[in-house]
This record gives sequence, structure tokens and C-alpha cells, in this order.
Amino acid sequence: MLTVQVRLFATLRRHFPDLKLGEAMSVELPDGATVGQLIAHLGLPPQEIKTVFVNNLIREMESPLADGDVVGIFPPVGGG
Repeated sequence: MLTVQVRLFATLRRHFPDLKLGEAMSVELPDGATVGQLIAHLGLPPQEIKTVFVNNLIREMESPLADGDVVGIFPPVGGG
């Protein structure tokens, strides 16, 4: 098993309403899990995911995770 720290940003936080702003949650996954498997494990709709950072680097859905990774998940963001 591996444990990662996950932070959800902007509209994605609504999927976990008990999380405080900026709070990370610990998530346990099987060894060899990928970013995409983490998204599925959390039950986040893939179409709502724009960017995933692992240890401050942008990663793809196929990227493997390692024990202790810090993951930030962002939706598409508009502004102006």
C-alpha cells in the first residue's frame, strides 16, 4: 500500500464538503497506483479534472504514484 496527500482545488472541493480550505486528505492506494486510479478512487468525474500536480510537477493520468507523494487536483479555471 502507498499513502498520498491530496488537495482538491476550486469546484472539486464540493465532492468532499468536510474538507477545509487548503486541507489535504490522506488516501491509501495499492502499490503501483496511477494518477487516474487515484481520481477513480476518489470518485471525481474525469471531465472535471484539468490539471494534476504530483510533487509540484504536472503529471498525466498514467503517471505512477509513490508513497508520500503530494497531489494537487485542479478543475478547468476561468477568469478575467
